[in-house]
Amino acid sequence: MTDHALVPDDFVVPTELITPQFRLEPLGPQHNAGDHAAWTSSIEHIRATPAFRDRGWPPVGGMTLEANLADLRRHADDFAQRRGFTYTVRETARGEVIGCVYIYPSRSDDHVTDVRSWVRADKAEMEAPLHAAITTWLSRNWPLGTLNYQPR
Repeated sequence: MTDHALVPDDFVVPTELITPQFRLEPLGPQHNAGDHAAWTSSIEHIRATPAFRDRGWPPVGGMTLEANLADLRRHADDFAQRRGFTYTVRETARGEVIGCVYIYPSRSDDHVTDVRSWVRADKAEMEAPLHAAITTWLSRNWPLGTLNYQPR
């Protein structure tokens, strides 16, 4: 993880992306219950998703709600410090948490931004539309350079 900002100081970081199927908002402690329920219901599915296959997350045995809250606080702090940006993915119609998007600097190349996303197993049909929307959004609206975001 980097200690410097991922985006320039004058860049206004978006606080939402809304599509007919889903909306993104910055992930924070207020999403703990929904986020925890979403990923714990889909551990095997997420671990098989591109960019998660070799990461060891989510943990096979899950984690407590309290440990999840600590992760969400860390992501919120990264967002506030502009070091990385994590968004919760919510179904537009019902507002239910269905996934997550992570935007962080590459650990191996200063000119690359790593992007990862997952959706719950019961919403697997959303993977391709989410990937397409995020790719377009980041390419057109963010000053990130090269994106490393594995296709769906």
